[in-house]
Amino acid sequence: MKKTIALFVFALAMTSCKMNQKSDAEKVTDSEKSTATTDAEEWIYLFDGTSTEGWRAYNGDALPPGWTIKDSTLTFDTELGMEQDYTGGTDIIYGAEEFDNFELYLEWKLPKGGNSGIFYHLKENMPNEGPATISPEYQLIDDENYASIHDLTEYNLSLGNTENPEKLQPLQQTASDYAMHAADPSKKVLNPVGEWNTTKIVFTPEKVEHWLNGQKVLSFVPWSDDWYERKNSGKWKDAENYGRFKTGYIGLQDHSSPIWFKNIKIKKL
Repeated sequence: MKKTIALFVFALAMTSCKMNQKSDAEKVTDSEKSTATTDAEEWIYLFDGTSTEGWRAYNGDALPPGWTIKDSTLTFDTELGMEQDYTGGTDIIYGAEEFDNFELYLEWKLPKGGNSGIFYHLKENMPNEGPATISPEYQLIDDENYASIHDLTEYNLSLGNTENPEKLQPLQQTASDYAMHAADPSKKVLNPVGEWNTTKIVFTPEKVEHWLNGQKVLSFVPWSDDWYERKNSGKWKDAENYGRFKTGYIGLQDHSSPIWFKNIKIKKL
């Protein structure tokens, strides 16, 4: 009888222990769910695949022709144009709100020979200026094939790039801060044309980070001595307003190329 009672007490204790363990596990799960929910609430979707609300032409009131939703992507539906014939196009902005410090995430893909870019701190109504001379640009381009399709020689020579001017220069390649800071090629994993890539830009006054497919490929300090030296000695030396604004719009570049974007979201820092 005593043995039976002992076994009953032991079984009861084990059941209680398991119930406590289950309760603790449920508490951890609830905590994780709370953290995930809080994190999700911090993101602002600029494009979720269903609506172009908030998007319009730079210095315009509506989306320009060619920009549309197709298969849940924000697409610039056009034929590939040649670099030597490019004269500027129909860049767009998310015009519902300006951002200062942020983490921006999006997914994108390009066709063979494609070219585009991501602008931030972009201002409008600047006489005789466009996004490229105002906003820093996270470059999006077909690193592998672009130079074999487009004639870059004259353009690169005009910038003083005399060594292999027919080739895409490091400051012009994907994930670089265009014409300012080159992405680290040893850390870059760029998916082939037609496949999706992920981009993350983190901006604070202390540090800017460029990420590509989960890897940090570039980091620099905005408005530092080094930043001003690069700005004043390179392509933007005569661009008075380049990079000087600390808040502005997020923009996407038309560079005479088809382009696809999805899951565009931003988190304020």
